[in-house]
Parts: sequence; structure tokens; C-alpha cells
Amino acid sequence: MTWSVDATGYEFARQVLQRGIAGVYLVAFFSAVAQFRPLLGEHGLLPAPRYLARVAGGGVPTIFRWHYSDRFLLLVAWAGAALAAVTVAGLPQLGPPWLPFVVFALLWTGYLSIVNIGQVFYGFGWESLLLEAGFLAAFLGSNETAPPVAVIWLVRWLVFRLEFGAGLIKIRGDSCWRDLTALYYHHETQPMPNPASWFFHHLPKPLHKVEVAGNHFAQLIVPFFLFAPQPVASVAAGIIIVTQLWLVISGNFAWLNVLTIVLAFSALGDGAAHAVLATVPAGVPDRAATPLWFTAVVLVMTAGMLFLSYWPARNLLSRRQLMNASFNRWHLCNAYGAFGSITRRRYEVVVEGTDDDDPGTGARWREYEFKGKPGDPARMPRQFAPYHLRLDWMMWFLALGSPGFSWFVPLLQRLLAADRPTLRLLRVDPFAGARPRWVRARLFRYRYSTPVERRASGLWWIREPAGEYVPPLRQGQD
Repeated sequence: MTWSVDATGYEFARQVLQRGIAGVYLVAFFSAVAQFRPLLGEHGLLPAPRYLARVAGGGVPTIFRWHYSDRFLLLVAWAGAALAAVTVAGLPQLGPPWLPFVVFALLWTGYLSIVNIGQVFYGFGWESLLLEAGFLAAFLGSNETAPPVAVIWLVRWLVFRLEFGAGLIKIRGDSCWRDLTALYYHHETQPMPNPASWFFHHLPKPLHKVEVAGNHFAQLIVPFFLFAPQPVASVAAGIIIVTQLWLVISGNFAWLNVLTIVLAFSALGDGAAHAVLATVPAGVPDRAATPLWFTAVVLVMTAGMLFLSYWPARNLLSRRQLMNASFNRWHLCNAYGAFGSITRRRYEVVVEGTDDDDPGTGARWREYEFKGKPGDPARMPRQFAPYHLRLDWMMWFLALGSPGFSWFVPLLQRLLAADRPTLRLLRVDPFAGARPRWVRARLFRYRYSTPVERRASGLWWIREPAGEYVPPLRQGQD
């Protein structure tokens, strides 16, 4: 492909990128509507106003620096969801190039404002990925003009960093990635298994090794071909899409895999898309010339992104490679990666309550059930991705030993108070809205049942007590 201001033959890619990225923003803003208030609101586990007071003058870019209230947060989140929905429908793309630019700029600004006050509950790599993707999508133009070639290549550079960075962090990290045994454990110990994970875990071990080898090929070799001429770039995109679909089937990773699939379409030419899907036009429609001002804006943005790319490029070459790191407060040109180490055993923190006066040996403890994380051994894991259950993910980190008492003890206190917004984050409240007298947390060792155990007992998990995590607490006790 020769260098020019516009990229011909990538109209289908642009449509997928704009609508797909907007679709993920829709999920992300809806997640904020449903979860931000109990987690981070004025009376949340980690109140955002308290955080904003702590970082006052710290240069954190967020519109909530000037004013925060739960009502204003909901207004921003609902507005973001509405803008994302009309973009999925393709309405802004029907206008002049500045209209999608403004819409995506608003989406990026609104979500950046939320992420930058989200603290640990928004400390995931796919938050930065969505922000960077949304920023680039703002410069893809509208249906009136051809997609800018510089933006198409910048999106491919994003996919390269995402995939190649993830591959390097694995090879440099845990030995089980190098000896191809990582999937002996991963399907069982991943943060949030889905309905197929039990079956994937019980695949023959030689097939697990094939899976890991295929992952290394897709992440360490294929990304280089994203920059090759067509149709090679389209083939590389297809391989990445297929491997990401495999991950979608086997686990719950919020919108990471879905967004990666969307971004990979940046390397899929209209000819290749037409060969797979006949309804995709193979020819190039007549378009108006790209306005000079828009070309200038795209070129300035490209120069800025190339400058910022120095830090993630250096990180890729570093022996001390960082995983999911942002090098600037705008979450642009980030470093990505996942599962540099694999846990061999699964532990879960189980939260229980009792309404007995004495929490001693004779007390009847009842278990709180979370929506996504393993709890009841007889409950089949559910599918939630691309939706992100933030509390459930943090419970996985908690069981791994990550510091979490800054939010976990407040969670227990909210359960003692039967706080309704907090209880809505859970699947089962064993006290049906009433206040328990005591709550506690225990640690359990979980493993998948074998096929024989599954047929005999109906259980998906086998669990054993592994100790006390938090002793019994009562109302008013710290």
C-alpha cells in the first residue's frame, strides 16, 4: 500500500472500528451507571470525593475535579451511553468529518474522567485500551471522506503493542509459558471462568500445549504481518480475530478480547472482507475530497502519537517490561499485556453472615453469593463478558494476596448495614435485605471437579477450607 493522505479499500474496516469501539463504550458507560455509585460514589467503598481531595492539584485530568456528585456522575455516564448508542447506529458518521470527531472526543473525555477517579476498581489494562482506541477513532472521519491512512496504521500499531506485548510478557515471565504447560492451570485459575472453562480445562494435555504454541505464534509472530501489504495483512488480522474468539469462548475477560477483535479489523481490506462476506462492497464509493483542516488535524495527531510511542516501544525492548502501564495521564500509547505469571492453585474469599447473637461454634453462617466469581460449588460459571464485574474481579486479586482492606473492610461494613446499593452488586443476599448481626470472610481452596465427580455429585467445583481471612465483625466494629 502506497503512502497517501487517504486509505482506499478500508471502508469496511472504518465502519467496524467506529461502531465496534462505540459499542464497547456503551458497555463501559453502562457499567459505570450500574456499579460506580456503590463502589466509588459519595458513600462508596472508596469514595471518589475523598480521592479527589487527596489528589487536589495533582494534575489528574477529569471533569469531576470541578464538581463531583453521584448525580453528576450518572449524568455523564448516561450521556456517554447515549452518544455511544447513536454511533453504533452510524448516525454521526453520516455527517461531516468533524461530527464523529466531536462525538468520540466527548466519549473519550467522559470515560477518561471516570477512569481517572476510579482507583483500583478502574485499574485494568482494558480501560487504557478503550481510551486509546476511542481517541484514535475520533480521527477516522465520516462517510463523506476516505478513512485517513495514518489513523489506520496507528490502530495497527496499537494492535501490535497489545498482542506482541502480551506475548513477550508471557515468554519473559512464567516458565509454564515456555514449556507450554500454562493451560494445565489457566482455565481453572483464571479470574472469572465462564460456562465453557470447565470443559476447556479437561481437554487432553497435549492439546493444551498446542493451544499455548498457537498463542505464541499469534502474539509473537503474526503481529509483524499487520504491516505487510495486502492480502497478507488481512490474513494476519484473521488469525488474531480467530485466536481472540477462542479466548472469548473460554473465559470472561471483560471487553479485552472483543475490543482486540474490533481493532484487528484495521488490517482487513475491503477485498478480503468481500471474499468472506459478499454483502461487503468490493469497490470504493465516490467521496468528496478530505477537508484540508481535517488532514492537518490528523497529521498533527499522528506526530504526537509517534512521539508518545517512544515509551511503549522502549518498554517492549526492556528486560523489565511493564504490563498494562500508562506513561501519561491521558492513557495514550500505553503498554499492554496479560498473565505474565500463572497461578497453579485457585483460592476464593467467601463472605458469610449470621443473625445469631454468638458467632461461635454453634452459629449458623450463610453465604453471600457474587454474580461472577466462583462461590456455590454446584453453580455453573456464567458468561458476563464483555460486561465488567469490577467487584468480582477485585475479589480474585484479594484471594491472590493483593492488598485490599481499604475497600474490603468497608464492603463487610456495608453488608452489616444491609446497604441496598452494595447488595445489588451481589447475586444472592442470604438475609433478603435484613441486617445480619455478624459477617466474616473465609479462604477456600477451589479446584474443578473431575468428570467422574461431576457426574456423581453435580458439582462444578470442589472446595476445601484454607483458613480464616477476616474474623467475625459486628455492626460498629472496625
